[in-house]
This record gives sequence, C-alpha cells and structure tokens, in this order.
Amino acid sequence: MDLHLVTYFVAVVDHGGITRAAQSLYISQPSLSQAIRTLERRLGVTLFDRTGRRLELTEDGRTLDVAARRILADVERAKAKVAAVRELVSGRVDVVTYAAFSIDPIVDLVRRFREQYPRVTVRVIDADGPTGVLGALRRGEAELGVIDLSVDHSALHSVPIRDQELVLALPNALAETLPDPVPRSAVRDIPLIQDLGDKSDAALITELVGDPANVVVDCTHPGATWELVMRGAGATVLPRLVAEEQLRGVAIRSMTPKLTRPVGLVQRSGPGSPAASAFVSIAQATATREGN
Repeated sequence: MDLHLVTYFVAVVDHGGITRAAQSLYISQPSLSQAIRTLERRLGVTLFDRTGRRLELTEDGRTLDVAARRILADVERAKAKVAAVRELVSGRVDVVTYAAFSIDPIVDLVRRFREQYPRVTVRVIDADGPTGVLGALRRGEAELGVIDLSVDHSALHSVPIRDQELVLALPNALAETLPDPVPRSAVRDIPLIQDLGDKSDAALITELVGDPANVVVDCTHPGATWELVMRGAGATVLPRLVAEEQLRGVAIRSMTPKLTRPVGLVQRSGPGSPAASAFVSIAQATATREGN
C-alpha cells in the first residue's frame, strides 16, 4: 500500500469529505477521489458510504482508519529517529582496533568525538591484530578501524592520523648503562617485557631485534607489563604517549634510527553513517592539528 494513499484516506476522514481534504492536501478533487477509489480497489473493500451528503466510514473503513493512523504515527517516529541520528543527537559508531592502539590514538579520538557529540555512543571493539580489524570491517561488525597503515589495506579507504613514535621504557638502572637515544642494535641486549601473542607486537619486536630471545616476560596484560617495568623487571617498547602517561619513575628513550609506524582509520568504501562520518572528521582534524 502506498503511503500517500494512507495519508489521503486519513485526510478525507478528518475533513469529512473530498473537497476540504483536497484543499488541505493541495491537490485537485478529482485526483483525490481517484486516489481513494484506487485504495478501495487495492484493498477490495468499500471504505466510505457515499449515499449521504457527508462521507461516512463503513465497517471496513473504520478498521482501516485505526490501522492507517498507527502506520502514519510509526512513520513519523521513524523519521524522527533518522533525523536524530543524522543530526547526531543519538546513534552509535562502532570502531574496531587491537591492543597496540587501545590507548593511543583511541582514547584521544573518542574523547574529542564525545566532546562534540555527547549523545552518540562509541563502541570500541577489540580485535586480534590488523587481520582481525580488517575481518571485522569486511563482516560489517564495525564501520571504522584503527590500524597500522603499513599493513595491506588496499581494499579500504584510509585516513592517516599520524606517525606514532615507539620508545623504550626502562628502569633507571638499565637506562644508566645506555646512550641516549638508544641504538636499535643495543635493544637486542636489553631484557624486554612484551606481548608476543599480539601479532602486531610480535612483528614489531622481530623487526627490531630479530629472534625475540631477549623477551624475558611474555605478558598479555598491558597494566601488568607497565608495573613490571616500573618495578625493574625489564624494559618494554610502546608508544611514546602511552609511556609518558602510564609509566611513572622510569626512563623513556627514543631509539636511533627512530622507530615509528603510521597510524590511521580505515573504512569500507561508500558512504558511512552520519556518526561514522563525524568520527572520520575528528580524525582528520587531529591529523591536521598534528601536522600530518
């Protein structure tokens, strides 16, 4: 049933006839009469008793009147919900990432997004490394992903955010014996605490030191890793922002050559939801502010 026919039917009921209903709808009387006959023909019923001067609803007409008003009310509610999402006064955006970026840059991006759109929910989904992020996007489990952009993501649209510097966080006793910055070659002799189960972390350590034999603690919990470093059990490689904000009383050293990785958003091609588009705009503004 066409929605406009339902609207026309309710207008005729409310105005008690074709003439006034046609005037309220800004259509001609013949057009409205034809629309009502079309509706009756499609439903196979007579909706109005036309024997008197005023149109009266038949029993079938009264039944349709109840249903029609419910339909129009449901449509208006749906329109209001869509408008609310488009105006970002409600809705949700799903973002998938993995442990390497669960603090930097996710926390800053979500904070900035929530400052501008406090009534939109952000759902952050954990994935198993870059392949997990790409898989979640392909399956439609999330609209956006935060990922190391050096990973092959050619089938997706990407938004670079920045090059994230990775540093060494060391107990002061270890740092005293090392130059500043620390040559990458020297990292091979430093006892490390890393999560080798994290594919991204494991690949990074392999790139840095080759065979990760000097990983003395393989720890899946970032908080425990940081506590172990602060208590002198070893060093860890992590983003500078995370090291500076989360670890206390330790030395933070750059490496030479500097170790960085490109971080950004990825999303499937095509238009995203209004909330996802707003999140992308936040990321682009962050990249502009940081000079990327």
